[in-house]
Amino acid sequence: MTHRVYNFGAGPCTLPLSALQEAQEEFLNFAGSGMSILELSHRTATYEAVYNLAQDNIRKLLNVPDNYKILFMQGGATLQFSMLSMNYLQGGTADYVVAGTWGKKAIAEAKREGEPRVVFNGADENFKSMPEQDEIEFNPDAAYFHHTSNETIQGVERRTPYDTGSVPQICDMSSDFMAYPVDVSQYAMIYAGAQKNAAPAGLTIAIISDEQLAKGPDNMHAYLDYNIHASKASAYNTPPVFPIYMLSKVTSWMLNDVGDLQAMYERNNAKADMLYNVIDNSGGFYKGHAAEKNRSIMNVTWTLDTPELEQKFLSEATAADLIALKGHRSVGGLRASIYNAMTPEGCKSLSEFMREFQRVNG
Repeated sequence: MTHRVYNFGAGPCTLPLSALQEAQEEFLNFAGSGMSILELSHRTATYEAVYNLAQDNIRKLLNVPDNYKILFMQGGATLQFSMLSMNYLQGGTADYVVAGTWGKKAIAEAKREGEPRVVFNGADENFKSMPEQDEIEFNPDAAYFHHTSNETIQGVERRTPYDTGSVPQICDMSSDFMAYPVDVSQYAMIYAGAQKNAAPAGLTIAIISDEQLAKGPDNMHAYLDYNIHASKASAYNTPPVFPIYMLSKVTSWMLNDVGDLQAMYERNNAKADMLYNVIDNSGGFYKGHAAEKNRSIMNVTWTLDTPELEQKFLSEATAADLIALKGHRSVGGLRASIYNAMTPEGCKSLSEFMREFQRVNG
């Protein structure tokens, strides 16, 4: 096998080695078709089997109720910020939690379509936490309530839904999608860019209740209409065939190798604990960003005393095959993204490197 590093990048994600190897073996002649999956028409029964497997795997992993549609689209969460408000805000008001960069981006697009209301803004505390239920004053007349379950850049996360009463709850789960069990029935809609946990970049997944779909307008632009995507089995136009194919591989790995999302959560939590234990026991050498109650199990963020020390950390980590640990350009510092496919061995290697770096430089 060619040399591989531990990739802690925030996205695209590291993928399960077994899924990559299966794709490699099938690459030139997929399913006896005599062609690559990259060349395969989305109008064939061969592709339909791939699509069905990806759909079925997601339904099994998340126990998606029958009255929900699973849509495969493009444009990432960025397009969803606009598409969501165009379909369901329609000049009205909606409640938004702004607990980090992606919450800010989501409400900025919603403002083009109506009057969204910020019900929590973590900017004053530099986005270190997520709001509790009693910190939010919910508007019973809101078209929907929107929050981001995991803020990738700041490393804060909330893994449980809010009680929004009769108001539809919509969640951007881009960076912790299928990282732990979720009660889908508590949400009117969940959406996620796949490139963190589930597949390569180029695929967006949305899980929407039939009730929410029915609220869509009749005159929406075709590609921006959730009902069009639902009625055409996510093939209104050419779908991202290869990312959907890889999604089927990754979700099969989750089912066959990991077991279920409870086992995935336990694995992810144990990986995160390795790194947070180093930070917590460093005597302040490493300074974690997120409040302890909202620490992400996907994106571990921290700083060192000086930019020069952080740069030394990055250089030496890269030399040790621990790559992409630089924090987002908007906040600086360091960040280890440890999505589903990051192995426990990778987190162990990073934690050992961190301890040795402190010993030498502390």
